[in-house]
Amino acid sequence: MITDIESATPALCRLHLGTELRQLRQAAGLKANQVVRRLIWSPSKLTRLETGENATVEPSDVIALCDMYGADPEKRALLTSYAVVTKTKRDWWQSPEHRPAISPTFKAYLGLEATATSMYNYEAEFVPGLLQTDAYVRTLHQLMFKGHDDEEIERRVAVRMTRQEVLRRAELPLRFTAVINEAVLRRQVGGPAVMRAQLEHIAEVASSLPSVRVQVIPFRSGAHACMDGAFTLLRFRDGDSLKPIVYLEGLVDASVIRSVAEVGHHEEAFADLQADALGAKESLGVIREAMKEL
Repeated sequence: MITDIESATPALCRLHLGTELRQLRQAAGLKANQVVRRLIWSPSKLTRLETGENATVEPSDVIALCDMYGADPEKRALLTSYAVVTKTKRDWWQSPEHRPAISPTFKAYLGLEATATSMYNYEAEFVPGLLQTDAYVRTLHQLMFKGHDDEEIERRVAVRMTRQEVLRRAELPLRFTAVINEAVLRRQVGGPAVMRAQLEHIAEVASSLPSVRVQVIPFRSGAHACMDGAFTLLRFRDGDSLKPIVYLEGLVDASVIRSVAEVGHHEEAFADLQADALGAKESLGVIREAMKEL
């Protein structure tokens, strides 16, 4: 439950609203297909509501669901207020300058990232997105989005840079733990100058922000628990109804894992990975050694 509705972000309200509506439906003993048939909705509409993927939520839709589920007046008023926030405020990624560069799937993820209290990220090929410099991001996007004009590339760079504000937000900065493959440090993205500046940035952020921890998994560790690929694990405030989720991103698509069993598997794998990785202090030493080689 959100205690201060007036200061709540639309993303947080959407996620809480979706979770509360799903719990109400389940408590009422109704299946999703029964609900959409009664309200003459598409199945995807209810799915988007329950997963917090809609940019805005109509208060009238929330009232209709509360009527069907038999929600008490206090719960109805709370959920309707969540919907009102989504109608009267905008998240940063909904702004005209950012919106064209963000896919619908990634918008859903940004809502999760913006409301998470902690993030655990393993990267095998790239510097983690929240630690990238603009030159590093620009180089990657120029390679990955060939054919896009400079304006489109710069919009994508701006989105990445804006995302990083979660590490320095005034209220409850994101607790960020990153484990990176040693190969990430050795691969020269953009040439020696760009890569050196990128490594300097990682070291500076990890050294100056208590909420950020960076660990390196060295080549000498051999096989490890996360060799299947990169992933991001997000956790939310204790006491919230929001459960941890895992985000997987590929070349052409992305997905969010909510299954308790699958999320738990990723949590265990990340814990094993951290045990195999160098400690934070030793990892900074390896990063600085890689800088000297450039």
